[in-house]
Amino acid sequence: MNNQKTTALLLFLLFGILGFSQNQDEEYITFNDRKNVVHGVYLGLSTYFGEIDDKDTYIGGLKVAYVANRQFEVGFMANVLYSEQDVFNPRNSSNDDIIAVYGGLHLEPILFGKSKVSLSFPVLIGGGAVGYVNHDDIVHEEDVDLNEDDLDAVFILEPGMNVLFNISRYVQLEAGVRYRFSSEIELADSPLDRINGFSGGIGVKLGVFNMGRNRYKKKLD
Repeated sequence: MNNQKTTALLLFLLFGILGFSQNQDEEYITFNDRKNVVHGVYLGLSTYFGEIDDKDTYIGGLKVAYVANRQFEVGFMANVLYSEQDVFNPRNSSNDDIIAVYGGLHLEPILFGKSKVSLSFPVLIGGGAVGYVNHDDIVHEEDVDLNEDDLDAVFILEPGMNVLFNISRYVQLEAGVRYRFSSEIELADSPLDRINGFSGGIGVKLGVFNMGRNRYKKKLD
């Protein structure tokens, strides 16, 4: 009989505690901002190697971008391209290479952005200028003198594919390939009419890729 009374008392206390806890939980609402859009911003540096008309080509890039929910990037990117074309320039009787500076809108859809390794498809849409530069000046690190007659405007469309390595909340590495489409260029005595070509390389992004808030509870009125 005493055991039955004790058991009944324990059950009564247990249900009472559970009921009290449920009432307490109903007075609070749980927020988790990480289920909403997670913001990010970064500064990126990249270096790429490729070819134009079978000649070695080097590209250095700088970009600033905003990342939405680890799924899409939008920002600005600028590149400097140098191609060892070794083209004879009759105006200065020297062998010249091709240099281009271009930039524009950077867009990058991202797949598996919350994983340690993700996949993205960047595209650059923009323009700039392309021209001759004296090969010997570059080799001897002398001041580069660009003549307006050796420059031309160029439009660039550069899609690609990257593998992204999410090292931490603040650092991301990338490796990928891309193909550059250019508008037709008109440089006197140049064998090139476009600077199209594949390139591959690596880059690093430094910033904050997950500016979300931690979970917290707010008491209901």
